[in-house]
Amino acid sequence: MKEENQSMWTISPIMISVFAIYLCIGITLGTVPALIKNELHFSPLIVGAVVGIQFIATLLTRAFAGKIADTKGAKTAKQYGVIMTMLTGLIYMTAYHLRDFHLLALLMLFVARIAHGIAESLAITGALTWGIGLVGHQKSGKVMTWNGIAMYAGIALGAPLAIYLSASWGTSYVFGLMIILSAISWICTIKLPNLPVDPSHQRTPFYKVIGMISEQGLALAFSSIGFACISSFITLLFTEKSWINPSLAFLTFGGFYVLTRVFCASFPDRFGGYKVAMVSLAIEMIGQMLIGFASSEAMAIIGCSLTGIGFSLIFPALGVLAIQKVSPQMRGTALGAYAAFFDISLGIAGPVAGIIAGWHGYQSIYFFGGVAAAVSMWILIVQKNK
Repeated sequence: MKEENQSMWTISPIMISVFAIYLCIGITLGTVPALIKNELHFSPLIVGAVVGIQFIATLLTRAFAGKIADTKGAKTAKQYGVIMTMLTGLIYMTAYHLRDFHLLALLMLFVARIAHGIAESLAITGALTWGIGLVGHQKSGKVMTWNGIAMYAGIALGAPLAIYLSASWGTSYVFGLMIILSAISWICTIKLPNLPVDPSHQRTPFYKVIGMISEQGLALAFSSIGFACISSFITLLFTEKSWINPSLAFLTFGGFYVLTRVFCASFPDRFGGYKVAMVSLAIEMIGQMLIGFASSEAMAIIGCSLTGIGFSLIFPALGVLAIQKVSPQMRGTALGAYAAFFDISLGIAGPVAGIIAGWHGYQSIYFFGGVAAAVSMWILIVQKNK
């Protein structure tokens, strides 16, 4: 127990830094969709495209981020991501001040989302690789679990914080906060040592690493669609239904996500990744269907809560299995490849959900999320029976 506490204390600056970075992501999720729809007057498809392009940018730079972490050190990769996040805040602020020029502001938002995607790729790949390297691969599940807590706590708190600050102070101050949070993220980890690198190690090509972890990655991809539906469109669903508290939807999703990780962090190691993932996916599917059938705000919020519980342990449960398939020198690349499936999911899910919303309304996209969770379960069953 003492050793466990020491490990968590060792990587706590990284967790705080990740929390600050994902507060920035949560801030944009609480601000950008409403800005595009209400002030720039573009369609739900455009909302989905702008939100989703960040995840595409993250996807396309995963190999680069993994290579930086493995060859220059995980600390270097993570700090590059922090600098990019700071730059992103400036671009968002510029886009907001150009909002009277709708097309130009939209173009700047696309640029900001692309930059934000690159920043996220570097920051989270570096942070995960760094944390595992500092405490040892045998605690990789714990590192991924606590990284996830920092990530989704940041998203869950960032979105309502952005909504509140936008109403009280103005959207420009919200984007300015991103710059401050980036500086905090940098300062938190500045004294931690970088990881040694082995330049003589023969690197496995990225496409081969993807092949090694593809089954876990595909299951992760389909399981992530429900999260994409909530993060991109839950605010607009509440507006469409005249429900008054979209912030509570973000808070309950993130809150139950974090609580599940806090109290069930050891489950993947104790019960195995397959069992934990299957139970988690079933809960997520029920949560998505509840939102899809919701006739009241309370029912939708319960659906968000169940989605948070279900989605919580999927990444660490499958991720531990994924990184066991590669050598320690390729851990950053493997984590980048594994997370790339998450990025593919979010990059595709946003525009597809936007099209579905345009045809059938915002509530219909949560049936899409529920079916995706069922497909993820099917992938795991097929893998198990091979």
